[in-house]
Amino acid sequence: MLKNIIKAGLISLAVLSSVSFAAEKGYKDLAAVQPTQDPSKVEVIEFFWYGCPHCYQFEPYVEKWKSSLPENVTFIRQPAVFSAVWAKHAKAYYTAEVLGVVDKIHADFFQAIQVNKKQLTSEDDLAKFFVAHGVDEAAFHDAYNSFIVDTKMRQAKTMGPRYGITGVPAVVVNGKYLVSGKSAGSHEGMIKVINELIVQESQ
Repeated sequence: MLKNIIKAGLISLAVLSSVSFAAEKGYKDLAAVQPTQDPSKVEVIEFFWYGCPHCYQFEPYVEKWKSSLPENVTFIRQPAVFSAVWAKHAKAYYTAEVLGVVDKIHADFFQAIQVNKKQLTSEDDLAKFFVAHGVDEAAFHDAYNSFIVDTKMRQAKTMGPRYGITGVPAVVVNGKYLVSGKSAGSHEGMIKVINELIVQESQ
């Protein structure tokens, strides 16, 4: 009995130490290192959802950060897909990506959902949003229902589990490290840790 109590106590201490160390580092090591698209670059992937208020609050920090990235850094936005609603918003993002209008609609899409409380989940509502941002309606529907968007959606559903993502915003650096608000303490802390990891991975 005493042995079991001691064993349980040691396990608890080990878990607490692990959590404490992750918080001290500001990031967690991924359970398995993932391949990156270009091994010659430091890859930074941001997992997000338009319906997430924390992602909305983090977005200005990301925009400022990515405006002055070193040449050896590749930044990738990755819509997370954990439900049917998340999938609708991810499909909107990929449609914008195919149409080449992500920079034009990204911030406004966040604003429409987080501030104006729009749903933007149906194809018709999304079409109106895209048209209001200068996209031809027929071009929107073609992209929205395209094979390439469908392919991206199928891939997106596997990305969260692959990287061990359980919440957003979350940032993966070079397929090795997971940075979140919980691990880094704040949005400012996330950017600081990401930059430190970029320097580390660039060496």
